[in-house]
Amino acid sequence: MKLHTLRPAKGATKKEKRIGRGEASGHGGTSTQGNKGAQSRTGYKSRRGHEGGQMPIQRRIPKVGFKNFSRVEYKVFNLGQVESLVEKYNLPDFGMETLYINGLISRTDKVKILGNGAITTKVTFKVTAASEKAKSIIEAAGGSVEIIK
Repeated sequence: MKLHTLRPAKGATKKEKRIGRGEASGHGGTSTQGNKGAQSRTGYKSRRGHEGGQMPIQRRIPKVGFKNFSRVEYKVFNLGQVESLVEKYNLPDFGMETLYINGLISRTDKVKILGNGAITTKVTFKVTAASEKAKSIIEAAGGSVEIIK
């Protein structure tokens, strides 16, 4: 190794782009800012959604329909699914806590039971809501439904 062969490690040095130091630097004149317009001026700040006077996209796209903010979203289980879930996870009852522990719902989900399908085993339900048809089928099978808020 000799002094004239020493070099910095690869990636250790980086050439600084010196802007606005004359034409010979390659970055003189407009200083890589381009010609004219707001972005070439000092103090420029972009505003979110501003498209330089062009009609912005949030105003070009039509608004359709209505979003009901008081709508209640339920995690729905049909009676046909319930029987297989009780067997698969060995659930003592079909309640919010047991469903959460087994990863079937999240902590804030509301559960509703619908009457599609049949159930033969005696199951206790502790859920947010249940349809009338589901209640009658569950009670006919010997189970019970407890509505919790």
